[in-house]
Amino acid sequence: MGRLIAFIVLLIPGIMAAYGIKLMRDTLFNKLLEPYPALWLQFTLGTIFVVLGIGFFAGFLLNRDRKKGTVSKRFQK
Repeated sequence: MGRLIAFIVLLIPGIMAAYGIKLMRDTLFNKLLEPYPALWLQFTLGTIFVVLGIGFFAGFLLNRDRKKGTVSKRFQK
């Protein structure tokens, strides 16, 4: 059960990061999607989604590796 919860916790930010990449790609190809009024806003939100999604995933892995003790000395608390 714990692994399923961990998978779901990692799946949500992964989907968010993928959607952010899609938003940025659509902006570069000059395709404005429906809920966004301007291309610059679409690109900005896409960048925020990517940074938050990858940042959460990286923080999750860093926290897990700190608990195991497999990180280098500069990443230990």
